[in-house]
Parts: sequence; C-alpha cells; structure tokens
Amino acid sequence: MGRRAFLTRAGIGGAAAAAGATLAAPAIAQESPTITWRMASSFPKSLDTIYGSGEDVATRVKEATDGKFTIQVFAAGEIVPGLQAMDAATDGTVECANTVGYYSWGKDPAFACGADLPFTFSARSKAAYNYYGGGIDTYNEFLATKGLISFPAGNTGAQMGGWYRKEIKSLDDMKGLKMRISGLAGRVVEKLGVVPQQIAGGDIYPSLEKGTIDAAEWVGPYDDEKLGFQKVAPFYYYPGFWEGGPTVGVFINLEKWNALPDTYKSLLRTACQAADSSTLAEYDFKNPTALKNLVASGAQLRPFPEDVMTAAFDASRQVYAELSAQNPAFKKQWDAQQQFMNDWYLYQQTAEYTFDTMMMIQQRNGKLAGAGGAAPAAPAAPAAPKN
Repeated sequence: MGRRAFLTRAGIGGAAAAAGATLAAPAIAQESPTITWRMASSFPKSLDTIYGSGEDVATRVKEATDGKFTIQVFAAGEIVPGLQAMDAATDGTVECANTVGYYSWGKDPAFACGADLPFTFSARSKAAYNYYGGGIDTYNEFLATKGLISFPAGNTGAQMGGWYRKEIKSLDDMKGLKMRISGLAGRVVEKLGVVPQQIAGGDIYPSLEKGTIDAAEWVGPYDDEKLGFQKVAPFYYYPGFWEGGPTVGVFINLEKWNALPDTYKSLLRTACQAADSSTLAEYDFKNPTALKNLVASGAQLRPFPEDVMTAAFDASRQVYAELSAQNPAFKKQWDAQQQFMNDWYLYQQTAEYTFDTMMMIQQRNGKLAGAGGAAPAAPAAPAAPKN
C-alpha cells in the first residue's frame, strides 16, 4: 500500500473514531424522552414467578432504553388490592397493571377471553392463537372500549385443580362445596353445585384454615408449595380444566399507551412477548420438583373423577352459549377461539400427543435416565388416539 493511500485511510479511520466518541450512547437513548410509569401487580412478591413477569417486562424495557423508560412495579396491596390492579390502570391511578383479565369478568364476561376460558387452550395453542391467530388484536378491540390495551406477559401452563379438605370421589361430592375459584370458571362449576368464591391469593390460606371455604385453586405446584395449602387441605386434584393455558397480561391505560413514542411501544410489546415465553419456561422448570416436594410433605395427589370432568365440560359450553346470546364482545372472541381450537386439537393428536405419550410410558417403565421420581397416585399414561 502506498504512503498516500495509507495516510488517507488512516485519516478516514481517525475521523470515524472521533465521530464514534460522540455516538457512544445508544441512539434510542439520545432521541427518546425520559418516562417513568407505575405498574400495579395483582400478585404478592412472594410468588416470585408470576409477580416476576411484571418485573421481567420492566427490566427489559429499562435495559433497552438505557434507563430512559422505566416501569416501577408495585406488589398487590402496595397501591391497590390485587383484584383492583386493572381498575387502577383504567382510571389512571397507574399507567399499567400486571394482572389476569378474568379477575374483571364480573364487570364484563368478555374480559375473561384474553386470559383463559375453561376447556379451551393449552399454553402452546394459546401462544399460536395470540401471536398468529389474531387473538391479541381481537382482545384489544374489546379492551379499547374500556380504555385499555393489553399484551400477554406470562403463561403458567396448565394449572392444577386445587386443594380440597375432603376427597372428591364423584360429581355428588362437588355439590355445596365452597370453593375459591377465579373467572368464568366460577360460573361453570356453579352449574355442578359448587359455591364459587373469588378471593385474592394472600387470603386463601386463612380461609381454608378457618373452614370459610372447603377448597381452593391457585396456580400449580411451585406457587402452591410457597403458600402451604397441603397443611390445611391435603387432597390435591388435577387438572385445572378451567386454566389450560392462562395468560397474565400487562394492561395499559390506552391514553398513556397512545402518548408513547413508537420506539417505546415496540420495545414494550417485545418485552411482554419475551416475558410471556420466559414465565412458562420457568414454571415448567420449577413445577416438577415442587410437586415431588408437596407429595413428600403430605399432599395426596388425585385426578378429578371422569364424571366431574365430563359434567364440567358440558357446563362450560352451556355458559358460553348463554353469554354469546347476551354479549356480542364475548361472542366475537369465543367464535374466533372455537375455529382455531378445532384445527389445533385435530393436529395435536398426531406428532406431539403420540411422542409425549410414548415418553411418559417409558418414564413409568423406568427407562428414562434418572427415572424413579414419578409422583404417586398418577393415572396410567393415555393411549394413542384412535381414528
């Protein structure tokens, strides 16, 4: 290389280096305003995974904006009670809430559709419906009429059926049962004779202990172990047919959302989607060990009797038909979900179902590496589907 060419290129490089010194801070941090929001959570800090979904969103947004956009997360009770978190976002007390839509189903049943309806989605199918089947957009059409917009920010996976002070041997044992249960699930099990109660997470244990309620569902083994339900209600049932893929969301005051720069909107949506995936993975990692711990400490694991499951499924469809006749916003969402579910569960009977069934059979036969930790009282693995 000639001397002149070398000096020319060196000069260009030096100028670029000098320019780089003035561009060291991320461009988004230079061009975007400083904004501080507050998020009211429906969950206590002790439930670190489900409460942590809100903190996960806040952390990702803060890091991506070099601290320009910060969201302060407040646990249930710090600003408003847990069941009022969405109300606080709606009325502008806070800019957003980390909560579950079905907590507000009493105000409008259509709120429940974006969270979970009994006997509908698994976590995986819910993600497919939300991100590619129009689920998020359909839900937000409804929420806009309430002054809100929401994005999924955490899925627990299929939940457990809860804790019972007495054994459930048949459908008759459900009659007259006072049960803490959330969302439209309460209306479904009411048709089975259950007396539903909507109680915040922190109040469940004392209600069970005092006998104010006979049963309670919460989330799954990891969270349930933290709350110690097995000490006061030893029978632990599965599955939580009312929550096959429940979605925790970030619900944002629509006026505050519209005022955000487009870059912040994009980052917040991305952070929510990351938390949606991460929360499910964390529960999937923690629940197996927690279930073994619960059984070792006295929990008596039981599947729901078949007549309970069948009656509950039929009751759910009765409820959806009743609501669809009364509530156009509910009907629009339910119709969209049915169309997607029909194809999903047809497909699911092929590769995934057959693979999982085969692996469960091998686990029960002790053939998986490190096997031997199967939970007692579990049912036999299901047979492969028939045409």
